[in-house]
Amino acid sequence: MNAHMNTEMNTEILELLSRIVLDAASRGISEIVKLCFEHFPELMWTENFIEKLMEEVVNGRHVELFRLVSAHCEIPLLTDDKTRKDIPTRKDILMKAVVDWSPRCRPKDVSGAPFLMQRELQWFKVLEDTSHTSSKSMKLKVSSPYYTIDPASKSRRSPKDNKTYWDDFVEKRKQLLIEAGQWMKDTSSSCSLVSTLIITVAFAAAFTAPGGNDGSTGMPIFLKRGSFMVFAVADAFALFSSVTATLMFLAILTSRYAAEDFLYSLPEKMILGLTFLFLSLAFMLVAFSSALTIILSERLTWIYIPITLLAAIPFVLFAILQLPLYFEMVESTYWPRLYRPLKLWK
Repeated sequence: MNAHMNTEMNTEILELLSRIVLDAASRGISEIVKLCFEHFPELMWTENFIEKLMEEVVNGRHVELFRLVSAHCEIPLLTDDKTRKDIPTRKDILMKAVVDWSPRCRPKDVSGAPFLMQRELQWFKVLEDTSHTSSKSMKLKVSSPYYTIDPASKSRRSPKDNKTYWDDFVEKRKQLLIEAGQWMKDTSSSCSLVSTLIITVAFAAAFTAPGGNDGSTGMPIFLKRGSFMVFAVADAFALFSSVTATLMFLAILTSRYAAEDFLYSLPEKMILGLTFLFLSLAFMLVAFSSALTIILSERLTWIYIPITLLAAIPFVLFAILQLPLYFEMVESTYWPRLYRPLKLWK
């Protein structure tokens, strides 16, 4: 009798906890979910709990919650009940959740339309990898309230348009795709203009040596000075970096702007272009500072101190204004948090 009452009590507690966890997940409160998982790990094996939890997480695009759930619910998530032919599989439920698009799907920690599109593509890819099936070839059938499987073809089909999950995903993000492409074009155009100006200045400076040239030999007068070598090397690096940056931005401008390009191709080109643009700006400042030091050092031996301090100002401004966004772009492309499970127990 006591054992039966304890079992009923435990069941009621688990049901209450599951409702609390699902409500917290819908609001993106990862702390409550983490606490419940730590002290009540049996929640993970409650019937239908994991698929409901994953659906709430994907609908709200909660990255930290997905990292937590995917790290500890892998076995029940990947195991579909093959005998339940009358209801959708977990793969269908999750793919439907990631395909759906609403203002709720716009996270606050994403800067710009291209990286929002990239985040959406990362969600699609991680769920596609979880299902071990290519959702670009999986057909869907709209049947209230779920997608169902056509028994004849064993594929997810629509009676009208024969869409795949990927087709539906792209169609619902047409406006976001336009905004992302326009952001890439505008940014690339502005940056390519700056890099072109640096190319012009660096190319001209290579043939206009500070202090002039020897009239008889044509060699620079200050050729043997160490500061002149700094000027020559920095000017060469500024030219090569700006040319590379211009090529990267031109590659973006001539891109096809397909949806899948925003996952790796376009962000990588933008990151490389910005990297070489920043390097060209830095080398240009070094070349200018060294040239100014060569010209004025004969009269003012201490001139290199204020020149160095003044040249450091743009570096400090860049670090304050641009580095956080730049590092966010790099992390989002090369080391996204969505692909890193969050372990409860070390």
